[in-house]
Amino acid sequence: MKIWLSAFRLRTLPLSLSCIGMGGFLAAAQDKFNGLIFFLCCATTVFLQILSNLSNDYGDTVNGADHADRKGPQRAVQSGAISASQMKIAILIFVVLCLISGILLLYTSFGFELKSFLFFLGLGFLSIIAAIAYTVGKKPYGYIGLGDLSVLIFFGLVGVMGSQYLFTKSFFVIQILPALSCGFFSIAVLNINNIRDIESDRSAGKFSIPVRIGKERATTYHWVLLFGGMASALIFVVINFHSPWQLLFLLTAPLMFLNGRKVSALPSEELDPLLKQMALSTLLFVLLFGIGNLL
Repeated sequence: MKIWLSAFRLRTLPLSLSCIGMGGFLAAAQDKFNGLIFFLCCATTVFLQILSNLSNDYGDTVNGADHADRKGPQRAVQSGAISASQMKIAILIFVVLCLISGILLLYTSFGFELKSFLFFLGLGFLSIIAAIAYTVGKKPYGYIGLGDLSVLIFFGLVGVMGSQYLFTKSFFVIQILPALSCGFFSIAVLNINNIRDIESDRSAGKFSIPVRIGKERATTYHWVLLFGGMASALIFVVINFHSPWQLLFLLTAPLMFLNGRKVSALPSEELDPLLKQMALSTLLFVLLFGIGNLL
């Protein structure tokens, strides 16, 4: 069980829950929060995140990105703690869990309203495909540098605006701004991971953005992501200002600055703890942003 929990990479779960939390807070601001919908959103998102982590463990080992010289923690399939066939079974199990949880979520939200149900079911299938195809298959999109775009779409736009729509059955263009905040901060977590793995990814033919542009430019890109996330939230507050409490999220600015400074200063092999720090900082940002908008 300890080996499987390690393979689940539980430290990534706060990040996946951040976009759902943001969607929930946006719904609560419209007095349309629903506890059961929120629970099912969280469950579905957790299953998707674990599915993605298991698929990455399997795919990166099969494709050679995870090997003995990799600077990050050992993966389960790479180390032999879990066989490739066992991992494929686990991936299938979590696909089924995603579908069960997702269908229950859609039924709870839409009932027999078929048009919306089918549209979001399609988004669910795309999310499952994106979680697996990032590193699995003959041409995984993570190996050609499209991981950042996928994270922006699924951890930002779809995760935030999609989840709030499940509560409210409505959509406002301005909600793109807090969705972008979650998306940019989520990309920052991926960027730290990719900076850490530049050498092993390059040798395996995995051309992430840091591999393509180099560590120095990747750290500049990291600062852009951090600034973009805070700026998007600030613009949203300025447009919708009704209370100074809405600026509560700015308390996380020192954490973001600390993360950016360490990414710029530390060697690649020392970046791993910053993944957890960035994920938790993002969750705290969402909590403060949401609470500030409700006060």
